[in-house]
Amino acid sequence: MNGANEANDTLSGLVLEVLPTLMEEGRFDEVLAAVAALVKRNEKLERQLAEFLERRKSKPNEGVSSDQLLLFMKQLQGQAMGDGADNAPPSTPELEEANARLEARAEASAERARQKVLAAGFVPKHKPLKKPLPAPLHRLENVIEVPEDERACPTCSKERTVIGYDVSEVLELEPAKLHVRRDKREKRACKGCDAYLVRAPRGEKVVAGGQIGCSIVANVMNDKYWMGLPLHRQRKNFRRMGLALSSSTLCDQVAWGARVLEPLWLEAIDQMFEAHVMHIDGSGVPVLDRDHPKGRRLGTLWATVGASERGPQVAAYFYASTKKAKGQRPHEKGPWEILAQRTGIVVSDADTLFVEQRKRDELIDCGCNMHARRYFVKALDRGDSRAALALGAFKGLYQVEEEFRDAGAEERLVARTQRSTPIYEDLVAWCRAHQPEVRPSEPLGRAVAYLLKHELALRRFETDGAIPMDNIAAEHAFVAVALTRKNYLFFGADTGGDRAAIAYTILHCCHLARVDPVAYLTDVLTILGRGTAGVDMAELMPARWKLRADSS
Repeated sequence: MNGANEANDTLSGLVLEVLPTLMEEGRFDEVLAAVAALVKRNEKLERQLAEFLERRKSKPNEGVSSDQLLLFMKQLQGQAMGDGADNAPPSTPELEEANARLEARAEASAERARQKVLAAGFVPKHKPLKKPLPAPLHRLENVIEVPEDERACPTCSKERTVIGYDVSEVLELEPAKLHVRRDKREKRACKGCDAYLVRAPRGEKVVAGGQIGCSIVANVMNDKYWMGLPLHRQRKNFRRMGLALSSSTLCDQVAWGARVLEPLWLEAIDQMFEAHVMHIDGSGVPVLDRDHPKGRRLGTLWATVGASERGPQVAAYFYASTKKAKGQRPHEKGPWEILAQRTGIVVSDADTLFVEQRKRDELIDCGCNMHARRYFVKALDRGDSRAALALGAFKGLYQVEEEFRDAGAEERLVARTQRSTPIYEDLVAWCRAHQPEVRPSEPLGRAVAYLLKHELALRRFETDGAIPMDNIAAEHAFVAVALTRKNYLFFGADTGGDRAAIAYTILHCCHLARVDPVAYLTDVLTILGRGTAGVDMAELMPARWKLRADSS
């Protein structure tokens, strides 16, 4: 083993014992190699420590307030005047012009946000009043009588008469309780001619011959995949209500429910592919695997969202047993197979798994500005105040989006052309001016490189008012996944991932349509439990189901 390898093995504390020997023997090249390795390792540890401390900040979001932007810009102005700060930008004419333009944009964005806050502050304040409880809630009359010893009139001693009531409403909760539905199927026969016997149809349930009704299955699936309540905790709830159910029984109900809902999942996929805009993103989920050395491996849930100019309309999830570009099992789809079925606008991040498919002429590749902005947030969190100028520009871009959120695509496109395009041009010019001055390995260097590399895709929203600025619709699709994954920890098998994809699809479509998922699932499971022959799946999707429910 040479001296450099020996030094690498003793970097944790014995390097000082090795270096004198190398120096005495005149092995200076190996000394330099050992020191270089030590420095490299030290830089890596410092970077890891900084990232760890950044995660420990428990920052609630990536927002930067107007006051923070103005504070950082004052700091930059002080650096430009020669206060000796380490992050002072080089004083070249190109950089000064780029900084001045972006500084003006950032100040305008901060001032616009501050004026909005001030305007909201001058709204006349009224004395807070208790909001009335919702009218649809069931009311129970609770008459509180005057005590017996206070009913007599103190003057004439006669019992006083009730002349009215002081009414106040108090919200109470009646705990959930189970009941047994006894299906008594009517049997009829003709006693006159002793003809054939006729019976009423069977009562509604997911499994023929089973004892679990559709409402139970609807609650179990909603609680597991949307509310984050694993089956073993649901068992405790059922036991508290007087029913002992095994986890395997509940698991069977989820499996049967997912099987019944599969045609709706396929309908959601078709509607997603036909949407004007498609979002896509992925998230890993641990899966138990006896053949894996660690006993588990990482599968992936791919979330796709179909959107119109009014925003997200439908969602569809896919499970893959790996995070590779192509699915491994015959029926599963990775991002390669998903994007192969798509033509038109696709919004995604810069994941390398999407690279080849994004090159297809049939796809219009749109980037995620939220990802681009996130790099500058990381740079600012690491102490580089120059990133505040870029964040100010992004603040201006998102102010335009917020202002025209409810506008039509044409009106939004006009606003973007007039206001967003000049901001982005200044942002790109600023990045190009800074790129030669920042190291690619430092946070600001990575932020600048990402934006310039993906500029075409990131600015695609400037060409179509229906194209969103970012991929937030797909990221929001993983909120429920992230919550529930913390509780159930892993899928028991790949089949569990397939069921989860179906359940998340239906539940997220309910969320987008603002539909009560339990009421919806109870009704739909009842319908599909009879069979799918002649059933129009498009009419059963949550948005159309809600229209019928509201009109009835």
